[in-house]
Amino acid sequence: MIKTIEEIILIKKSSLLASKTLGMLTTKIKPGINTLYLDKLAKNFICDNGGRPAFLGLYNYPNTICASPNHQIVHGIPNKKLLNDGDILSIDCGVYMNGFYGEHAYTFEVGEVSENIKRFLNFSKKSLYIGISNCKSGNNIGDIGYSIQSFIEKKGFFIVKELVGHGIGKNMHEKPQIPNFGKKGKGMKLINGLVLSIEPMVNIGTSKIVFHKDGWTITTLDKRESSHYEHNVAIIDGIPCLLSTFSYIYNELNISSKEEDPFNKIKI
Repeated sequence: MIKTIEEIILIKKSSLLASKTLGMLTTKIKPGINTLYLDKLAKNFICDNGGRPAFLGLYNYPNTICASPNHQIVHGIPNKKLLNDGDILSIDCGVYMNGFYGEHAYTFEVGEVSENIKRFLNFSKKSLYIGISNCKSGNNIGDIGYSIQSFIEKKGFFIVKELVGHGIGKNMHEKPQIPNFGKKGKGMKLINGLVLSIEPMVNIGTSKIVFHKDGWTITTLDKRESSHYEHNVAIIDGIPCLLSTFSYIYNELNISSKEEDPFNKIKI
């Protein structure tokens, strides 16, 4: 569960390849393309850069990325259905390299989306960084979930409670679990050397979800939109240090952002 600096560096390499993969996909995500096409691009890119698609075959999952449009929350299986203008698309990408896993997720706008959707995505992403800011030694796991939940609910949205973040390292899913809801001061105490996947899953209209018969796809009960953002974070010298980055996505979208600056104070 606790990682050395050397192990954290290797996790970061895997995480950054996942980040670069999402950056590569950014300009390909547009109306009229299908997610199976994106999946093939991601697989080739990861393999060409010395990694292995972490999701492919994991728990018998059939593809490289999870591609979840609109009211799909997570674990959407890539297919030939075309994306439409105004859709949103969550892509979760995992990489295995040098004996360690890295994972990264972002919710993309497809073409022109409504201002209400932009607002929803903006607050969803902000909740991710609010959660990360509480990944400090001496805090508890409940502090992370409480901070995410209280922010999201004040904005009028809903946290998915059946799905959680987790530790990551030599295995994709390690202890501890990191719920996106909770109570201050509750749960395991956070310490240096933990590496965590923080990943709020936020719905517009309801917290209720539906598990589908394919064993993977999970959607909102009311079929309104859901978002998913994820970073890998290490606790070093008592503070959160990002191992993944949205900068490759932002470079392609010509977005200037300082949102990650507070979590890049320690260089590894």
